[in-house]
Amino acid sequence: MTDWLTGCPAPAKLNTFLHVVGRREDGYHLLQSHFRLIDWSDTLDFARRDDGLIRRTHELPGVPESADLTLRAARLLQERLGTPYGVDLTLHKVLPAGAGLGGGSSDAATTLIALNRLWNGGLSRAQLMELGLQLGADVPFFLFGEDAFVEGIGERLTPYPGPERWFVVLWPGIHVPTAQVFASPRLTRNTPIGTIASLAATPLRNDLEPVVRALFPEVDAALEWLARHAGMARMSGSGSCVFAEFAEPSEAERIAAQVPSGWQAKVARTLHRHPLHDWL
Repeated sequence: MTDWLTGCPAPAKLNTFLHVVGRREDGYHLLQSHFRLIDWSDTLDFARRDDGLIRRTHELPGVPESADLTLRAARLLQERLGTPYGVDLTLHKVLPAGAGLGGGSSDAATTLIALNRLWNGGLSRAQLMELGLQLGADVPFFLFGEDAFVEGIGERLTPYPGPERWFVVLWPGIHVPTAQVFASPRLTRNTPIGTIASLAATPLRNDLEPVVRALFPEVDAALEWLARHAGMARMSGSGSCVFAEFAEPSEAERIAAQVPSGWQAKVARTLHRHPLHDWL
């Protein structure tokens, strides 16, 4: 059994569309979306401990330990396995938080995958996805490990591969609180439910986008700029990142080079599968 795992990637996702189709009695919103993995990632290092302690090796600005999904994931798996092991966990944070990229959820999923291996847990993908749902609605997708048609609150996943694409992902430098967006009275919550086949022939959108544009002028400006220069622009998740899609990397690089100072632009490529897919 190895004592450490280093450089474990936690890739971002983009929502090529996001429809809010209802709301459960417990307040959770019902969604339909297409999630795509991209090659922009945080990375994590794990060093096994024999004393059962779970620690992070450094503080994360704005993220107290009580809100750190990686620590919560590690403790949840430790309890599920009944293992005597602990871990020193190091998160190398690259993805912006509150940006609609699923960064925190991806970090939690990578933690579950890596510690299942480091602690010799032996849990299956389905078992880890069940655990992951306790941490957040997006976590099961990253454990699923491939592009998916996502339904329910995020727990119903159907493989939905798309063609290889490049994206200009633009971060306007702000964080959007997801809860504030879903609580807005402006939010459309009754988009008709579709099937994969019917959605392929339907104009797609992100139902959260009008709400975020009204609340956060920085996102509105980023969408306007990208649509003007790239011909299309869409927001991922609940924002704040926006993106444009390209068939060729050269065109994506050309647009990214023009992004105004103060905004961060990343050219990202689709991933066929999660880099740790074969660990499960």
